[in-house]
Amino acid sequence: MIKTYKVMLLPNNKQRTKLFECAGASRWAYNWALATQQENDKNGGTFLNDNELRKMLTQLKKPESVMN
Repeated sequence: MIKTYKVMLLPNNKQRTKLFECAGASRWAYNWALATQQENDKNGGTFLNDNELRKMLTQLKKPESVMN
């Protein structure tokens, strides 16, 4: 038998704002990875694994001055 617990969150305004920011960042990362995979597939590439996508995402987060 699996037990479950129902929890109700009651965040204040600052916490609610932070939750929405985190959800937005997660949604952006998921959509970016999906678009990258689709573009790679359209160009005849193979499936990119998790490590390759994480490296690409890390490069996107770095400022341009550090990359040069």
